[in-house]
Amino acid sequence: MEKKIKMMKIAVGSDHGGFDLKKNTVDFLKAWHYQVKDFGTFNAERCDYPKIGYKVASSVASGKFDRGVLICKSGLGMCIVANKVRRIRAVLLNDEVSARLSRQHNDANIAIFSGKSMNIAKAKRILEVWLSTDFEGGRHKKRLDQIKAIEKKIMRRD
Repeated sequence: MEKKIKMMKIAVGSDHGGFDLKKNTVDFLKAWHYQVKDFGTFNAERCDYPKIGYKVASSVASGKFDRGVLICKSGLGMCIVANKVRRIRAVLLNDEVSARLSRQHNDANIAIFSGKSMNIAKAKRILEVWLSTDFEGGRHKKRLDQIKAIEKKIMRRD
């Protein structure tokens, strides 16, 4: 990896459908000298993705980790779970353009991949862009502030 914005702590998790991609992702993130915590699963046996997705999203939302990576068979279930957690902006990434824009415009803090349709080489390229791209702020900050206001309204109703 050519550039990094800073040394980051990254939380990673998957269900059985993303297990192989997660193993490889953890390995290359460590090779790039990121601090990585693997929240599981630790084998390819069937498991429930909501528990793992919630652990990763909660750890990012709390500030214990700078960013997160989640993987399930389609990526969709993990995306739904992660975005239930306040202060999380999780995005399903399929290419480098969406990786760059998700950081520049949305300050996305969790990258999500499909274990079925994403290969390790492509995931590495996407994560290289995602991890090295800064949030632009400006007009985008105003929009994030609006999202935060919505989160506060929803939390008051519960």
